[in-house]
Amino acid sequence: MAQPPKLGSLTDNAADSTSVASDISTETDARTASGSSAAGTAARAASGPTSAAGPASGLSAGTPSGPTGGRSKRSRGNGLTSNQLPKYAPWAIGAASVGVAGAVVAAVGFHLIGWAVLSAALYTIAMPVTSAIVEGRRKAIDRLATTLITGAFIVALIPLISLIWTVLVNGLPHLSGRFFLTSMNGMKGSIDLETTQGGPLIGGIYHAILGTLLITGLATLISVPIGLLTSIYLVEYGRNNRLSRAITFFVDVMTGIPSIVAGLFAYALFSLIIGPGTKTGGVAAIALSVLMIPLIVRSAEEMLRLVPMELREAAYALGVPKWKTILKIVIPTSISGIVSGVTIAIARVIGETAPLVVTAGFAAGINNNVFQGWMTSLPVFIYNQVMRPLSPKAIDPSYDRAWAAALVLVIIVMLLSLIARLVARIFAPKAGR
Repeated sequence: MAQPPKLGSLTDNAADSTSVASDISTETDARTASGSSAAGTAARAASGPTSAAGPASGLSAGTPSGPTGGRSKRSRGNGLTSNQLPKYAPWAIGAASVGVAGAVVAAVGFHLIGWAVLSAALYTIAMPVTSAIVEGRRKAIDRLATTLITGAFIVALIPLISLIWTVLVNGLPHLSGRFFLTSMNGMKGSIDLETTQGGPLIGGIYHAILGTLLITGLATLISVPIGLLTSIYLVEYGRNNRLSRAITFFVDVMTGIPSIVAGLFAYALFSLIIGPGTKTGGVAAIALSVLMIPLIVRSAEEMLRLVPMELREAAYALGVPKWKTILKIVIPTSISGIVSGVTIAIARVIGETAPLVVTAGFAAGINNNVFQGWMTSLPVFIYNQVMRPLSPKAIDPSYDRAWAAALVLVIIVMLLSLIARLVARIFAPKAGR
């Protein structure tokens, strides 16, 4: 009967096998190194005559032109031969498209819009086709998508630029200190007749600017607390219960209601409370708050949801009550987004006309009391100047005042948008190191 091998013999055999394997590996590495050295020596020897003879003799001697050869370097130096369009290719194709389109349009009768459309169409076709020939199908599809996206962006900018340019051209010449510091109190059609005969433009928008600020400010005071508290309930306390789902549904409905409906609601409400025909700045502020509240709720809710749950849990772990956690942790963390949302909501409603016509009316004089008497805002002022000129025989002065007031309104909206961006940047949480 065979005896099992002893432990000592197994250990000795394993050590012998390891040493043999090590010797074989060492010998293999040495052979590989010597082979590589020999190959390198042979390559250097072979390249010597070729370098001395120049490129022509190297090619005639059969030296392969691989990726590292001189021919490949020349290919990389030329964008077209290396399957890549040069950087100036889009500009060259664009200039050619504009030239061809101009020649075609000039032949059939020049038209600026037709020239622009035809140039864009030719560029959209020529750019991918050229890329497909030189760079291949994949790069051509990429360039086609880039061209379409850029074109869509330019098309979206055209109405905005056209609007701003039209308002500037028609409104800027009529802005003056008198226009900002006077109202329409005492204005008659005869004054506009004198203006058309060479006199200065009389009448201003002081009362309209004052009414806009008072009405919008009161609407903001009403909307911000309601919207912010509603969003806090939805995020911190609602937790998808029945009441929170109902609030979310009605907020969505209020977001899409027409502004005239909000004006009719406020008018009917105060007609029942105070009396029929009640029109004041306060009623107009209620109408605007109906439009502002859903915007503030939505924006504040999204900002509160972005606050990490770890911040709340850390405060709870330290024994901080929930109300204080919301007040000291959650709101300060999201304050930049909340303020930006409020500013955008103000910019959204400051240009509303229909609800203010129904609820505030039109006043030619200055009214500082939002709770008594009719009050004029900038949108209503513009509407009245266009629809009801002071003199039917001289409508140009009324139109000039409307254009100037429209420019002021556009500037106010742009300033509000700029303030929203600055607030978001200043109060944004600082990133940790």
